[in-house]
Amino acid sequence: MRLHLQRVSRAQVDVDGTCIGKIQQGLLVLAGFGAEDSQDLPKGKVWASMLNKVLDLRIFPDENDKMNLSLRDFGGELLVVSQFTLYADCRKGRRPSFNKSAPGAEAEVLYEQLLQDFEQRLPGQVQHGEFGAMMDVSLCNWGPVTLLLDSADLF
Repeated sequence: MRLHLQRVSRAQVDVDGTCIGKIQQGLLVLAGFGAEDSQDLPKGKVWASMLNKVLDLRIFPDENDKMNLSLRDFGGELLVVSQFTLYADCRKGRRPSFNKSAPGAEAEVLYEQLLQDFEQRLPGQVQHGEFGAMMDVSLCNWGPVTLLLDSADLF
């Protein structure tokens, strides 16, 4: 699993010109799943570590404007958007290969589980995109602060 985090002052996702998810200060999370990820991943230590890392990274400003607060401490919101292109392989040619991305049906199950687990940890503060849809994502990157978490790097 790869999670691309962007600290935002606002973010929104639209499908067919209609806003389906919108947040103010918080994190935009682009979530991708690799072919090596399985439906067992949500039950494991890596899955929980990834979710907690997103919510507990100290990347929000405290009263002294230092990056010292987590999303939970800061009270920010979360916008989660599926993004299979995080597993693109661009080493050969000019067209990216997506062979390392999880198959759509498997990725959708993982994405839905990710949303449920984030909502459980951050009730009422999670918005999301629509899996498999052509989405327009707009954001104002605050900082800018952009981080990439890869489950392969955690353990």
